[in-house]
Amino acid sequence: MVRCPWSGTDPLMIAYHDEEWGVPVHDDRKLFEFIVLEGAQAGLSWSTILRRREAYREAFAGFDPERIARFNPRRIETLLRNDAIIRNRRKIEGTVQNARAYIALLEAGSSLDRFMWDFVNGKPVVNRWRKTDQIPASTAVSDVLSKAMKKQGFTFFGTTIAYAHMQAVGMVNDHLLTCFRHREVQL
Repeated sequence: MVRCPWSGTDPLMIAYHDEEWGVPVHDDRKLFEFIVLEGAQAGLSWSTILRRREAYREAFAGFDPERIARFNPRRIETLLRNDAIIRNRRKIEGTVQNARAYIALLEAGSSLDRFMWDFVNGKPVVNRWRKTDQIPASTAVSDVLSKAMKKQGFTFFGTTIAYAHMQAVGMVNDHLLTCFRHREVQL
């Protein structure tokens, strides 16, 4: 079975590649989860975050934006002592800010799903890469999405993170043509 090379030999990365990466996500809670995880990943490897995913789920109230938005300074200090997650004040405070931005988006009558997927006209961009080095770190669309998210009050969502998010939630299909998942995520 041929996979994208980045999945490597780590069973956790392989499972993520085979079951999640590139599958179109339209559930707001799941989209928010990936925003949290992608923000935590900034400057680190994705495998580091995957290994801590359950700890993030526990620390951040099951990725419930309503609950996270109410985190106060005392709760943030508690999280800064939690060695099961990335203990970076800016990233933790950014998660709280992102929860508040998410709620503001809902209160404005939109949803994360509608807002984000509008940038790809509601359907995945299917790329046809043959080699990993052809895949960009960002695109014109991720540039625009990043700016729009920042305008909505989201943080830790630069263009590179925006593109990684788009890949993760299936807004773009960047599985290599030789990868068995390239065709599967389109079905």
